[in-house]
Amino acid sequence: MITFIKISFMRSIIIILSCCILFYSCKSQINKPSKKKTDSFTKKSYENNTLLWKVTGKELKKPSYVFGTFHLLCKDDIKFSNQLKSSLQAADVVYMEIDLDDPSTLLSGLLYMNMKNGKKLKDLYTADEYKKVERYFIDSLKIPMMMFSGIKPYFLVAMLYPKMMNCKTASGVEEELMKLSKENKKEIKGLETIEFQASVFDSIPYEWQAKELLKNIDSFPVYKKEFDTMIVKYKNQELSAMEKLLAKSEFGSDKKYEEILLSKRNINWITQLKTLMKKESVFVAVGAGHLVGDKGLLNLLKKEGYTVEPLANK
Repeated sequence: MITFIKISFMRSIIIILSCCILFYSCKSQINKPSKKKTDSFTKKSYENNTLLWKVTGKELKKPSYVFGTFHLLCKDDIKFSNQLKSSLQAADVVYMEIDLDDPSTLLSGLLYMNMKNGKKLKDLYTADEYKKVERYFIDSLKIPMMMFSGIKPYFLVAMLYPKMMNCKTASGVEEELMKLSKENKKEIKGLETIEFQASVFDSIPYEWQAKELLKNIDSFPVYKKEFDTMIVKYKNQELSAMEKLLAKSEFGSDKKYEEILLSKRNINWITQLKTLMKKESVFVAVGAGHLVGDKGLLNLLKKEGYTVEPLANK
């Protein structure tokens, strides 16, 4: 019974797992001083208020596309423009952060949720702290902690996000985009595996993760207010405003984890895309926070010599 319930939670956790990574990584990237001023491309492009971008030039025979997602929204707020639909139709394949369409992703998630070496959540807290976390999950989330006693704390942080939603029915933009891709008979692939994403959490001390979980619980009203603001900015497609909000947000990561959480991942994606885009037209859908900043995908693509243009996405 417990395993069945875990499976039922797993798809939602996987969808918002990157959301958790995003909030904890973007602040450190944005706050990091840049040796160069932000170029006119970035400033001008952000003023267009769009989440959809066309990539051309260099050795590409056909254009590819980059779309910024938000991993958790009210389902009624997830709408796709005609421009996005036509861009997806024009592409040969869809790449997301992970392949949510692959059943093995769900099953693998169960294997990689738990901390290594039999570590338990109780081991990371004082008795009083653990009681506070346990009571919060029982009272606020209606989930007994015994079900998740060995899960990595960051996974538990991700489980707080649905409670921030101002609606009963939430969904991931990726999940709805996956449905659209299937309707258009597009193959869905992942830039990363769930194994890799889980390993990111193993690279960060469980003790630090546990403190972040407790901080999220203690400061939940503050985080919810910021989350609400972030959703508004996303729906308005204001990338520059999202970037500024993350810069002053209570969400954020210790700078020493920036490379693990964000920079290396973006660079790895660019390495893959340089090869993939030569062969076929690719529609890339990743968290909107990965698009912005000096080490964001849009700027990295430009530095590689590609032409990156905003597309109207209303």
